[in-house]
Parts: sequence; C-alpha cells; structure tokens
Amino acid sequence: MPLWAGWTLALVVATLFAGLGSWQLQRMHAKQALLDASAQVLEQRSAGPLALAADPSRARGYDWAGGSGRFAPLPAVLLDNQNRDGQPGVRAYRVFVPEAAGAAATPLLVELGWLPLPGDRRMPQVPVPEVAHIEGLLLPPPSAGLLRAAPARQADGTVLVVALEPAAVAAALALPALAPRVLRADPDLALGYARDLELLPNTLPPQKHLGYAVQWFALATAVLVVALVLTLRQRRSRR
Repeated sequence: MPLWAGWTLALVVATLFAGLGSWQLQRMHAKQALLDASAQVLEQRSAGPLALAADPSRARGYDWAGGSGRFAPLPAVLLDNQNRDGQPGVRAYRVFVPEAAGAAATPLLVELGWLPLPGDRRMPQVPVPEVAHIEGLLLPPPSAGLLRAAPARQADGTVLVVALEPAAVAAALALPALAPRVLRADPDLALGYARDLELLPNTLPPQKHLGYAVQWFALATAVLVVALVLTLRQRRSRR
C-alpha cells in the first residue's frame, strides 16, 4: 500500500474514533446537566401548578408540580422494556385531567410506577386510581432513542408503547392532545406501584459515557501511532 494511502486510511479511522469520543462527551455533559437541574428541583420541592406540564417553553425542563383533578376513565399506557433490579417489566401511566378555572386544562400522563412482566408477557392490570390530588416531578418523557413504533392496543384495551411520545399516545387514546411532559408521582403518595425519582433507570450514567469517550480517543491515538510506526519501518527498509 502506498504511504499516502495508508495515512489517508489512518486519518479517516482516527477521525471516526475521535468523533465517537466527542459524541460520548456530549452525552456525558447533557446527562450531567439533566441531573444537576433535577437535583435542584428535588431539593426545593416547591410545587407549581400542573398546567406547567403543557408549557411549551418548559418542554425539556424539570419542575415539581401538584394539583387537584381526576384520573380519566381511559385505558392505561404501558411503557415496555423497563428493567428494575435486573427484572423485565413495564412502567404504568394513566391520563390525569387537572382542574381548571377557565379553559379546559390539558391532560397529562402520570407515571404510577413499575410492574414486573411474567414469562408469558401477560400485561398487568392497572386500575384507575381514585385520587383527587396528585404531586410529583414534571419531566420530559423517557428518551425514545432509536426505537420507533406505533402504540399497540392490547386485548384488554391497554396501550403498549416502546417509546413514550405524548402526541402518538393522545392519538391512540382519541384525545385532542396530551401535555408534552409527564408527571412522575411522588413515591410518598399512597398510590401506584414501585417507583422512585431516579432519572436514569434504563440508560448510562455520565461516568459511563466518560469512560467510553476515553476508550474512543485512545483508539484514535493508537491508530495514528501504528501508522507512524509502520511509516518509520517502511522508510528504514528502503534505506
């Protein structure tokens, strides 16, 4: 292989590895910013109105919110592929309609917690909670990643999703709209199932992304070092 071709290949591969390392660093900073923003909200726990869930300017933010209303008599929404302590399961959501003094309030999805799935993947029953007041952490829906699939109606009417996209869920439930943020119910409330306020239950923490970034940058450096060593050997052999 000509020397120039070898270096071209080495530079292309090293650039690719360095790009992957930079992407991992971006993911690390994004997740750390997420954790920092939510930590401040959880420390203060100053409850705002549930209407904040529908505020488009706060669609990617975190707020503690609470208010009165009712759970709508609509099918439950189950988010698939949710692990807890190494066990597969689903996260259960139901539509909550806040009370509104003026115009009709935008309904929002409330996370009630995690439920295990048996070996036959029979979906659990999620009764409508008889609760008139709800409080918890408003946050963006879990990241869909590369998963994209339409909500699937089960035999009992339950809506099973692999990505929690409020617009798609609203269409599946024949609702005009759902708030872009969901409410993770306060674990201290006496309703629902196993839940906490952990924001990264099924994804990598910032430290993992840093570790992967270091590995990619090390591979990029190794490629260039190997190319340099081979170049020096080739020049010596010619002499």
